[in-house]
Amino acid sequence: MEGLRDRTRRAVRAELAARALELFTERGFDETTVDDIARAAGMSKRSFFRYFPTKEDALLGELEATAERVAQEISARPPGEGAWECLHTVLRGWEAHINTQIEVLRLIESTPPLRARLLQKRDEARALIVEALTGRGLSPLEADLASVAAGAALDTVAREWLRTGGSADRLTLTDQVFAMLRPAFLS
Repeated sequence: MEGLRDRTRRAVRAELAARALELFTERGFDETTVDDIARAAGMSKRSFFRYFPTKEDALLGELEATAERVAQEISARPPGEGAWECLHTVLRGWEAHINTQIEVLRLIESTPPLRARLLQKRDEARALIVEALTGRGLSPLEADLASVAAGAALDTVAREWLRTGGSADRLTLTDQVFAMLRPAFLS
């Protein structure tokens, strides 16, 4: 069970992320400082850094926790399930959580420092997923390729969703893209 301290920390992180998004959208990423975000949340710059190591992480900080939960779900799937079906099922369940805010996706797409930090965070997340997939019997090479292919599938879904202004059905897109991209070595 989660304690009060963890719930409070998560609430403060969510508040900082919300203030950061508002300011980034209103002023621009480069024009917004950590001091601005901290002030908007009623705290000091020093306090901000207790919750996030960089201002980029104010938007992307939850990716680590999400990656850990995704890896745990992959490990917990039935042993006889194929790796691609496993990835599809687990990531389909997380799709709405991973890419829910169209304004965040637009901001990341248009802001090189955010894109760079996202790529770094994704590499860290993929390492956890690769580990979970190797635990299911894939070689490191197969697990790495499968995780990259699944990431490309989710990126494609996000871009198509952006192109439609957020009107496309994301789960249908996810199913369609995973079917199109299925790696031959996982058949």
